[in-house]
Amino acid sequence: MAGISDVTDGENNVDSAQERKRVMEPNKERVVNGHGDTMDSDQAPSSPVMNGLSDESTSSSSSGDESPVKDKEEKTEKDAEDDTKKEEQEMVLIQDTGFNVKIVVPGMSERIELPVSSMELVQEIHQVLMDREDTCHRTCFSIQLDGTTLDNFAELKSIESLKEGSIIKVVEEPYTVREARIHVRHIRDLLKSIDPADAYNGVDCNSMSFLNVVTSGDILDKKRTKPESIDCTPPDFIMPNSKERPLLPLHPNIKELKGPQCIKVLTYSGWNPPPGNRKMHGDLLYLYVLTLEEKKYHITASTRGFYVNQSTEDEFNPRSAQQKYLSHSLIDLLSQISPAFKKNFNILLKKRANKHPFERMTTPYQVYSWMAPMPEHSVDYIRAEDAFSTRLGYEEHIPGQTRDWNEEIQTTRELPRKTLPERLIRERAIFKVHSDFVGAATRGATAVIDGNVMAINPGEEAKMQMFIWNNIFFSLGFDVRDHYKDFGGDAAAYTAPGNDLQGVRAYFSVDNEGLYTLGTVVVDYRGYRVTAQSIIPGILEREQEQSVVYGSIDFGKTVVTNDKYKELLKKTSSQLKIRPHNVLNEKSEAVELYSSLECKGIVGNDQRHYILDLLRTFPPDPNYLKFEDEELSKTMMEMGFPRQFRHKLACLRQELIETFVETRYVAFVRHAAYQFQQLQLQRQNKKAEDQTKEETKDEKSIEPKALMNGHSETCDSEDKDEDLETDEAKKIVEALTAGDGQTFEENSKDIVKKAAQAVGSLSDTEFSITFNPDVFQSHVKHAEPEGETFKKEKKLVKDAAEFLVLHQIPSLVNDCMDHTSSPIDGLTLTEAMHNKGINMRYLGKVADVMSKYSSVSYVYDIVIAELITRAAKHLFKSYMQGVDMMSLSSAVSHFLNCFLGSFPSPHAQITAEELQSKKARRKNNRKNKAVLVSIDNTEWVNDTPKTVWKKVVDEVQDYFQYTLDCDSIDSALERYNLQRVSLLRQFCLKVGIQILLKEYNLDAKNKQVFYEDDIINVFPIVKNVHPKATDAYHFFTSGQTKIQQGLLREGYELISEALNLLNNVYGPMHAEIAACLRLLARLNYIMGEYGEAMSYQQRAVLMSERVLGIDHPNTITEYAHLALYCFANSQVSIALRLMYRTRYLALLCHGDNHPEVALIDSNIGLILHAAEEYDLSLRFLENALQINSKFHGAKSLKVAMNYHLVARTHSCRGDFRAALQSEKEAFTIYKHMLGEEHDRTKESSECLKHLTQQAVVFQKKMNEIYKGEKSITFPPLQIQTPSIGSVLETLNVVNGIVFVQISPEDIERFKKQMALKSVEKDSEIELKEPEDKLSIKEIKEELPNGTLTNGSLETNTSEMSLPLD
Repeated sequence: MAGISDVTDGENNVDSAQERKRVMEPNKERVVNGHGDTMDSDQAPSSPVMNGLSDESTSSSSSGDESPVKDKEEKTEKDAEDDTKKEEQEMVLIQDTGFNVKIVVPGMSERIELPVSSMELVQEIHQVLMDREDTCHRTCFSIQLDGTTLDNFAELKSIESLKEGSIIKVVEEPYTVREARIHVRHIRDLLKSIDPADAYNGVDCNSMSFLNVVTSGDILDKKRTKPESIDCTPPDFIMPNSKERPLLPLHPNIKELKGPQCIKVLTYSGWNPPPGNRKMHGDLLYLYVLTLEEKKYHITASTRGFYVNQSTEDEFNPRSAQQKYLSHSLIDLLSQISPAFKKNFNILLKKRANKHPFERMTTPYQVYSWMAPMPEHSVDYIRAEDAFSTRLGYEEHIPGQTRDWNEEIQTTRELPRKTLPERLIRERAIFKVHSDFVGAATRGATAVIDGNVMAINPGEEAKMQMFIWNNIFFSLGFDVRDHYKDFGGDAAAYTAPGNDLQGVRAYFSVDNEGLYTLGTVVVDYRGYRVTAQSIIPGILEREQEQSVVYGSIDFGKTVVTNDKYKELLKKTSSQLKIRPHNVLNEKSEAVELYSSLECKGIVGNDQRHYILDLLRTFPPDPNYLKFEDEELSKTMMEMGFPRQFRHKLACLRQELIETFVETRYVAFVRHAAYQFQQLQLQRQNKKAEDQTKEETKDEKSIEPKALMNGHSETCDSEDKDEDLETDEAKKIVEALTAGDGQTFEENSKDIVKKAAQAVGSLSDTEFSITFNPDVFQSHVKHAEPEGETFKKEKKLVKDAAEFLVLHQIPSLVNDCMDHTSSPIDGLTLTEAMHNKGINMRYLGKVADVMSKYSSVSYVYDIVIAELITRAAKHLFKSYMQGVDMMSLSSAVSHFLNCFLGSFPSPHAQITAEELQSKKARRKNNRKNKAVLVSIDNTEWVNDTPKTVWKKVVDEVQDYFQYTLDCDSIDSALERYNLQRVSLLRQFCLKVGIQILLKEYNLDAKNKQVFYEDDIINVFPIVKNVHPKATDAYHFFTSGQTKIQQGLLREGYELISEALNLLNNVYGPMHAEIAACLRLLARLNYIMGEYGEAMSYQQRAVLMSERVLGIDHPNTITEYAHLALYCFANSQVSIALRLMYRTRYLALLCHGDNHPEVALIDSNIGLILHAAEEYDLSLRFLENALQINSKFHGAKSLKVAMNYHLVARTHSCRGDFRAALQSEKEAFTIYKHMLGEEHDRTKESSECLKHLTQQAVVFQKKMNEIYKGEKSITFPPLQIQTPSIGSVLETLNVVNGIVFVQISPEDIERFKKQMALKSVEKDSEIELKEPEDKLSIKEIKEELPNGTLTNGSLETNTSEMSLPLD
């Protein structure tokens, strides 16, 4: 079914109870290639899941961000190997066979041919028919085969008589009230199916996509006419050095996105519900319609269909009207009574059919746009009904039922997971329930802050109120009852939910059977932080003291423990590097804990073991905790640590802990390995002893591996090969055992002991680095505070914090200097820091280090912008609290004016007197106070740019310990090379503001920039756990490994399989699927399949726009890739349009002072060169040269390449002198960097000779003309016009893509094999392709973004790795 099988995945048309039953019941779900149908069948090789999971696919995690101590995972890997045979048998069971069926629809003469797969449910044929242009107006029908009705939830393979060519009949069924309502809603959804309003309003998981607007239609459309002339002229704001940053092009041609209006009003009539006597005649409900012809109709929905009745607005007459139309579909009836409806509805369907399926599907999580056009608010009674009926999040129209979120979340975790099909069903169910929960929690949190939910403790002060809505518990981020009094009050209460979410994420990813965490979502909205959690059964009926069986509820006065919890947490503590430790309760009894003291264990009424309050899962950060009796190392104290911080909940990140342990482990292995070598040398130098001793020694040399807690052995062999640094070697030599008399066993134990001591291991007999999360906590009484072990534990935590500052921050800077990491905006900077385990509170420190290196000045600018916007976010949070709803838009616009405007005295469009009078009114009306407006915040009116910027600078100093050298927006822009539009974008995305889409004069000095009408909406900012597709991740990483080894065929198969599995777990839309599509596109391109590459990449761009946002950094990369593939397919003008869009989005994010812009400009320059627009081309290429010289140094190979391109363009213009000048520069660099014998240097030398000859010929002719000696005729100058092929080669070099030399026969064989693979059922028949045919042509070029270098597909992280989180 090319595509739409899952568009409405369990939405409006499926009875939710049944849908949920289907999600829960493993044997009812499609297994492999389930959602893969979003791919056209001819595009993706839907091979069955790899016959015989290769070792790589199971153990590939070791190549990811996995930490070394993974006993459990090692076991699972062994299990996986043991299960391989079983899985092979299973794979045969889930072979997906495809066939075609014919569908007969009443009222249609032609039969519909539909390709289906045996794994599909009958339900999905239903969905396809409801989505097809010619049958979309039907909702109430059954599907029959040979006269028997098929069960919606049956798999096609379970229907015996269904085969190739079977004829299926669509039979219209009688309506019920529920079916009639579904039909009306479906019609309304069709009428607004191409209206972007929902995407801008951020509802129902709709979002924007502009790819097909930029390319003027589908680039894969075969019917497209190629334009006669190629218009290459870029708009002015795209040109190098343009300072203009318009905002309207971000949302191009939005007026054309809307469809035609088909009907003025369609609503339920006031005559509902039908009276008893009419129910007996089959009346179900009444509708009122106002057509475009201004005619009013009252329509009856009856069991047999829809007809016009004789009622008017003031008289009820249910008899049918004179002309008797009875239509089973409302669309048919409306088409009969309104010709304009018929005409416009057909236009709308055509427009809808022209949209790519990816433009219409819903995304798993809501994506919000920070700009929107002025909303056209039209009459829509169904929308109104949705908003005001007590629908608790409108759960697929089940009246009176709410979802038991906790039960669903925990049940899906309990699904079996032994085999691949079981794991797919389990992960799909977990993801589906989770994304539904995030949506419901977000709706609930905004309703709570907007005052639409009644508190469960209404008598208390607003800040202390708690809420339950739709079976979700909501609490506010304030310090109620002085809970966090000793930890920093409200600042701690605001941070705690974020830390708690990190803890939930950690335990969620460990995925330990028997241990349960709550569904947790943290929502920031209108300055408030709301935590939404699923509810433990029975917790509301009893006191907390009775419930808690593990941990402490009063900060350590009473501490309890429980054997079952100890057993469960023992498993997780080794994986999370948590050290079991003893603490004392108030009776001074020692209690053993396997988590932090605050972590509570509660057994619910469902007998499940829950853990909550995981805010201190990871150790505290001593760099931000001041203690009288504790000192950090001298180096850290010189840097100004420990620093005073707002709260005492500062913790280290999980990524840091894992990197730190990994680093220490490598040091341990080196240390032990070196000493074993020494010991062996000593043994050899002694008099030759008998062979037996030698053998025992060999056995002993394996010992540390056995002692290493089940670490992977790969690191051992790798690291031995590395040269031991001299100072480390010296230490080892000093530490060497000298005693000859000792037996060998003692020696080996001694070696392990010394190695363990050298790396600070907590055990002398093995490598053991784990962290006690309760160190440096004044409220925790430790069992042995003066003991050696406790001192070691404290030292380890200090070491980890020191490692962050002295190792991870410099490592981040190095990554930026060698361009392996290249942040584009605040978001990518945050990701890069978090991947290194650096908390955002260290941003000031990062800025300090960055400021010292000019080659990363662009990153420094991004860091400063992030400091400023984060400080502004902190101010905005408290500024918004308690602002009256009536003055919300004026408050937001006033803050934006003070923060970003240069006008010194912006006027808040509301006066203090007005606020005062409201205040007086509210005093009389205290009883019905709205939630949270207990503080009347009127201070915001008095803010000015001067006061706001003073607060921003103070906040950066106070929170990040960084001194900003500016006192206003203007001095900040000038001093730090920032641009207003980027600050505006970042700030709106951070705090959830949506502004009107129009051009703002942001630099205006004489009037304010924003007015209250410019603020369209405020959105919630949502943080949640991201469930992973584990099997897909393993396939993806092992595919990447294969590609890096140059085995493209195997890599391609594994990545295709990963795509299948991702589609299975996430449904059709997800950011990780976009990354997978991008990699498949790149592989196809490398193998010369340009059309396939373009098709995959088009889907990657659409998905990235929909799931991440139209101006997200990943979307920019996707656009650039697609431009290259379009150019390879000779779509030159489209390639240019895509490149211009790429450049525009990049300028919006970071301005033109960035190495990415150089890459974009080289691409634009080359494509313009191919289009023979040499003057334009030159401007872009010269700009790229200038930027690359700045960031890569004047002598880099990138710069040489730029000189060469500029020379080529000059020579095409006939300016040989300038060409010579540039080529000489290139030649000098090549000669200096690569030597005279290198191919590159020789090529440049040839080029110089050619240019010199041309210049001489040209000059001679010019001289002759000046002297007037000869008649003026030019000889044909040898200026080669570039071919697309030659430009493409250069583009590949510039983009760092190395081509694989494969003969056409090999490619054909490869294609056949892929086809065979997908059909092949017998796992034993496997054609082997000779691997030696793949040779990689090396290009010694400094390569930019994620690309094949010397036969390996190296990717920078933002590019194409599926993060493990």
